[in-house]
Amino acid sequence: MSLFDDREPEAKKAAPAPLAERMRPRTLDEFVGQEKLISPGRPLRLAIDRDQLQSIILWGPPGTGKTTLARLIASVTRAHFISFSAVLSGIKEIRAVMTEAEEARRRLGRRTILFIDEIHRFNKAQQDAFLPRVEAGDIVLIGATTENPSFEVNSALLSRSKVYLLKGLDVDDVMTILRRALSDRERGLGKLGMTADDEALAGIARYANGDARVALNMLETAAAAAADSHRIDVTLVSELAQNRALLYDKSGEEHYNLISALHKSMRNSDPDAAVYWLARMVEAGEDPLYIARRLVRFASEDIGNADPRALSIAIAAKDAVHFIGMPEGNTALAQAAIYMAVAAKSNAVYRAYLETLPGGPSYTVLDQVDEGPADEFAQVRVPAGHVFVMGDNRDDSLDSRFAAFQRGIGMVPTENLIGRASLTFWSTDGRASWFKPWTWFSALRVHRIGNGYTGPAE
Repeated sequence: MSLFDDREPEAKKAAPAPLAERMRPRTLDEFVGQEKLISPGRPLRLAIDRDQLQSIILWGPPGTGKTTLARLIASVTRAHFISFSAVLSGIKEIRAVMTEAEEARRRLGRRTILFIDEIHRFNKAQQDAFLPRVEAGDIVLIGATTENPSFEVNSALLSRSKVYLLKGLDVDDVMTILRRALSDRERGLGKLGMTADDEALAGIARYANGDARVALNMLETAAAAAADSHRIDVTLVSELAQNRALLYDKSGEEHYNLISALHKSMRNSDPDAAVYWLARMVEAGEDPLYIARRLVRFASEDIGNADPRALSIAIAAKDAVHFIGMPEGNTALAQAAIYMAVAAKSNAVYRAYLETLPGGPSYTVLDQVDEGPADEFAQVRVPAGHVFVMGDNRDDSLDSRFAAFQRGIGMVPTENLIGRASLTFWSTDGRASWFKPWTWFSALRVHRIGNGYTGPAE
């Protein structure tokens, strides 16, 4: 070829799209999973079929069909459909789309359906730009997000949309998608004559963890590896499934889902589940000191004084992680999580704090008993209907109680404590009667002084 030859080179054949893209459903009847949302007769399905869709937010993990569902809506609606990604678009593109939508409705009487993928990546100001057009009816908004809309979508926009939750696909659904890809000669792997064992397909489905895209990508990789044998077996799948990437986002929804699962497992006294969720977080790259801090909080909030050693063990796990680092510190975290799970549980300390200060009444501290000779105690009268609160004193002798009274820390009205505390009722002859219900205030001893009573008898 001459350097000055201006002829265009022969066009090369475009590379095929990934299998996951080629196998997207073309109709709602091909859509697999999410039966509660789009089965015939369901409200969302009826709205789509009748072209009466209102603004919606599709929320779910990756690979559950959010983008596919939006594309299927585009294929059946008579409205003008515009799709763009929040990753690649800014306020300039938003304003241009809003102007176009307004013109289409004013001049043609035609609605615009606007699909925004990854809508949570728009900031609040960008999301606000949609409000006027949504309220005017110029656009029907379809947002797709993997994050909780309650936190990531503008509340004003959220109040004008219906949120639909898409759940991860189960193993049977994923296997259905894989079999369809193997047999489809037009878009799938049917022309390759590829076969796969049910056990191998089940292994891919479990590996995908509810994500159809991951499953199809792995099937395509397995088919390339089995190009000579034309057979995908469980051995091949096991080799490809090494170093599986775990679904996790250290600052997103999955972060809070997993730490919540860890807390609930320990709270439900399930050590196996506790270790599993802890390992999921550690292996996905979570900050081990963050996990250690949550264990410390759990030891105080959910175990408390039912097993005071739990707090020491949680602190020790934190120190071990800080001292030896990771990955060696993983067993220290696991040991602490197991201890928390099997330990006795009590949230008495947590409830004590909640019921005592935050949002509670503000009492006035009464005059303290003056330090002085014992006979001065007889001149001190305690207002009727109040109790005197003091630190716990294991010695129940009359002298020790009398001395503890002098060290008292204050008084509060009895109706706020009776029935919730360990009480000593002092009769006028100095005898004490006890009852001790389970209580958030059991660490303190509360003495009630009757009206006009001036102290224990000599």
